[in-house]
Amino acid sequence: MTHSFQSPLPFLGKKRENHIDVVGLNDKSLKAYIKAAKPAIKKQIENAGFEAKPKTTLVLSGENGDVHAILFGLSTPMSLYDSAHAYNAAKSALSAKALKATSFGLSGDDFSAEELNKLHTGWGLGSYKFDFYSEKEREERPALTWHSKADKKRVQSTLDAVLTLKNLVNTPANDCGPEELESFARTLAKTHEAKISVIKDEKLQEKNFPLIYTVGKASPRRPRLIELNWGKAGDPKITLVGKGVAFDTGGLDIKPSQFMRHMKKDMGGAAHALNLAHMIMALGLPLRLRVLIAAVENAIDGNAFRPGDVIKSRKGTYVENTNTDAEGRLILADTLTYAAESEPDLIIDYATLTGSARAALGPDIPGMFSNNEDIARALQDISFEAEDPVWNMPLYQNYHKHLSSSAADIVNSAGLPGDLIYSALFLESFLVEGKTSKKRPDWVHLDCYAWEQTGRPGRPAGGADTGMRAVFAFLENKYSKTKKKK
Repeated sequence: MTHSFQSPLPFLGKKRENHIDVVGLNDKSLKAYIKAAKPAIKKQIENAGFEAKPKTTLVLSGENGDVHAILFGLSTPMSLYDSAHAYNAAKSALSAKALKATSFGLSGDDFSAEELNKLHTGWGLGSYKFDFYSEKEREERPALTWHSKADKKRVQSTLDAVLTLKNLVNTPANDCGPEELESFARTLAKTHEAKISVIKDEKLQEKNFPLIYTVGKASPRRPRLIELNWGKAGDPKITLVGKGVAFDTGGLDIKPSQFMRHMKKDMGGAAHALNLAHMIMALGLPLRLRVLIAAVENAIDGNAFRPGDVIKSRKGTYVENTNTDAEGRLILADTLTYAAESEPDLIIDYATLTGSARAALGPDIPGMFSNNEDIARALQDISFEAEDPVWNMPLYQNYHKHLSSSAADIVNSAGLPGDLIYSALFLESFLVEGKTSKKRPDWVHLDCYAWEQTGRPGRPAGGADTGMRAVFAFLENKYSKTKKKK
């Protein structure tokens, strides 16, 4: 069982009997709000010392004791997560019974459409809770009425993608294996009238995907390559690739228990690619989209691949396996070769790949590598505008020496500090030249964490989107016929 879109989202088409204004303020607008307020409201703001700073809220009471309004501070520039703090304040201010009879609305006409999209999206992000495995009754959520200037389709598509990504990553591995990832991809394809095909189990050997088969062969949950195609033939060809390791034991190089604990999230790359595809298709970007998901479980059995094994890849390169816990780059190697064979304009892969990327950049920021520096710089710049930062890392060619093998063409793991760079160089080496273009395609690799450690408003602990909205913003800016180019 995999969980699809969280539904319904906490939005209403019309006000309920009891309606409460949610007011976003900065220092300047707070002064204007106080000037127009009744003395009792002014006194509450003064007594609370509310200054409209980011991440702060104030629940105001009316003369009858009911909630009069909820104030929240705005960042400069406005943050996607500002309204998540207001959501939490609304949830804390009223009982479940009161919430059922109450609606909330963003007041004022000073916000731009883009800002209102942010505020609605942040409210939706604040509402997320993964509670599918609890017998407790689901909590009542504060419902926000749609502002007339908000873009419902954009907000809903973004939230569908982000919250579904979280659901997929949070779902335990016993309910989310390769078969369930395929099932989700089939639902996605049906929703958007895309074409889907799957190469499974021994067919992977027949169709020349030996690395994908080798990594997944020890699990009773059979490995597969999932392919989804959508869009018009004349549009730019974009291929998304996702690492779909449904659970990673580390293989025979078994992980210590503390590192295996959250390995249900090792399909986070697949979750990013599939839900980015949802955003692209739902919002109709003019792209010829292809999605490739290598879905496996890295299990331990008598037929598991071993340290020291040498496997011939789809490209023809012989790979010496020096670490069975470096399996993600193996399945991506065959997939990237396959992706490049069709000569796309751009390949983007997502993978929860290395601990060294986390050591370098922490949990929020994916390490980003590209063979095209112009693309890398543009993506990094727009990622910060999207509040979904990625960071351009060096694809340092001199480090290829650390991937040399005495028994084969290349090793999959150097076993040295700096693995995020070595893994990116390994992946790059499996891109092939097109038959007609005679060049390798532009490529971006995102080494993401897909996990929130501690939890914050709008970003609860558990599965997290890291780099998905950034890439969508980049693609929309570069390829959309209607979006203003930056």
